[in-house]
Amino acid sequence: MYLKEIVEKVGGRVLSGESKLDSIEIESVAASDLMSEVLAFAEPGMLLITGLVSPQVVRTAVVVGIPAILIVRHENVPEELVDLAKMNDLILVVTPLSMFEACGRLYMEGLKPVKRGKLP
Repeated sequence: MYLKEIVEKVGGRVLSGESKLDSIEIESVAASDLMSEVLAFAEPGMLLITGLVSPQVVRTAVVVGIPAILIVRHENVPEELVDLAKMNDLILVVTPLSMFEACGRLYMEGLKPVKRGKLP
């Protein structure tokens, strides 16, 4: 599913990387607020769903090759995080949905979780 569709499904607002929404296809999704977990199970090209709004989220995404981050439970994201996402050419989307609801909507649309064998 292309990121443009994902943004629509979760009622998201794009904060960075809007020009790439039609060109990046997401096949797997992971949701976590623990960046150590993300480092352990991330797959390049996946979508990360998190409620964290610290710069560490972007830094973790860069290290493991995650092109897009969906921030849940927020409407306002610190400008520092948005600037860091732009500097690193990442797509950053925010939604007021809970993590549970965002994951549920995307799962119902056919997106798959990261490979279970990779989970700690």
